[in-house]
Amino acid sequence: MDITVESLETPALTKAQLAELLFEQIGLNKRESKDMIDAFFDLIASSLVEGNDVKVTGFGNFQIRTKAPRPGRNPRTGEAIPIEARRVVTFHASQKLKEQIQDQNFLKSSGV
Repeated sequence: MDITVESLETPALTKAQLAELLFEQIGLNKRESKDMIDAFFDLIASSLVEGNDVKVTGFGNFQIRTKAPRPGRNPRTGEAIPIEARRVVTFHASQKLKEQIQDQNFLKSSGV
């Protein structure tokens, strides 16, 4: 599957492009494709909001981490400011995805 990214600044694959790929490669109509992509990401987001980790086999894991409060500093003024405790999402790529990325980087750097 070839995916072309048309943005010159930051290459990114958008939800609209994912829906278009479903339309082209699987044959779903455009509305069904968009609804499927939206439902997929809504499910991931709601699971994370509930505090559940999300594991996508062969791709990676999304995990919720609770960060403790800590002292911080305003870089512009140097003023000390407290950073409150918060929950953050982290992503860890699977070994399979890491290998695919390394193989692709090798091909690009070797001119293949």
